[in-house]
Amino acid sequence: MIKNSKIVQKFEEELIKKEKVNLIKNFQIMDAMYKEARALGVIPMKDPLNGWGIDAKIAMVVNYVQKTS
Repeated sequence: MIKNSKIVQKFEEELIKKEKVNLIKNFQIMDAMYKEARALGVIPMKDPLNGWGIDAKIAMVVNYVQKTS
């Protein structure tokens, strides 16, 4: 359990500032994830609009929480 969240938050912010973005590595990861999804049969989706209502509700809740906190 984190007792002093401000210290952890400061550490995370400093770590993010120090890390450089590696576009090649990021694209390699994205490509591997895409290939895995294709191999599992998740992409292409049979019905791309299936479940869009649930996604919209989740987005509304997340956006509301971000505005209030």
